[in-house]
Amino acid sequence: MDPRVIDYLKQFQLMELFPPGVRQEMTLATFKNGERLFSQDDEAHILYFLVKGKLKISMLSPEGKRLILAFKTPFDIVGDIEYVRNCPFINTVEAVTDIEVIGISHHILRKQLNENAAWLQFLLRTITQKFESKSRAMNFNLLYTVDVRVASYLLSMTPTQPVLDSTSLVDMADLIGTSYRHLNRVLRQFEEAGWLVKKRGKITLLDRKALLAQAGQNIYEQEERK
Repeated sequence: MDPRVIDYLKQFQLMELFPPGVRQEMTLATFKNGERLFSQDDEAHILYFLVKGKLKISMLSPEGKRLILAFKTPFDIVGDIEYVRNCPFINTVEAVTDIEVIGISHHILRKQLNENAAWLQFLLRTITQKFESKSRAMNFNLLYTVDVRVASYLLSMTPTQPVLDSTSLVDMADLIGTSYRHLNRVLRQFEEAGWLVKKRGKITLLDRKALLAQAGQNIYEQEERK
């Protein structure tokens, strides 16, 4: 067993939640920036605990548009709803930074924790929080202006460095729920204001504070709020 798993369990105060038989089956996995952990409708067999880095969670709408639901930082669980419902993954999850996750198979969890009250209560709390988060995210895309959504997206996608790939602006537009033309118009406004530079397939943030002020309190991540 990787000793780093034990270190992370201690760090997030989870040692007592998992008996030794479960802990010894846990593995630590790493994913690079931009790498997908899984895609919507993939078969779900593993539950992940995010212990380092940042994830982006998105979904494909009935209209075929991909929308951001949330950005996640430690500690968080990925795949808990699928574990409870015993269904394929309902969202797409990819790394925004290099990340580390602890993985544990559904089979082991069901075999050893299916009637464990503490584990079931833990799942109930986390799933309830996710439904609240999803509701806020959907309201965000419906209620707030595109400039707020663009500023929020730029902030969330650049947690460690101020540079973002701009070669897939169509994907960015879909993710924040707007058109490619409107997105470009907002980016030009931000560039004219001196908040960013868009050049050679890259968007470089120059004034993070100004973008945060533009986003106000209505951004994708609770932890970004000031």
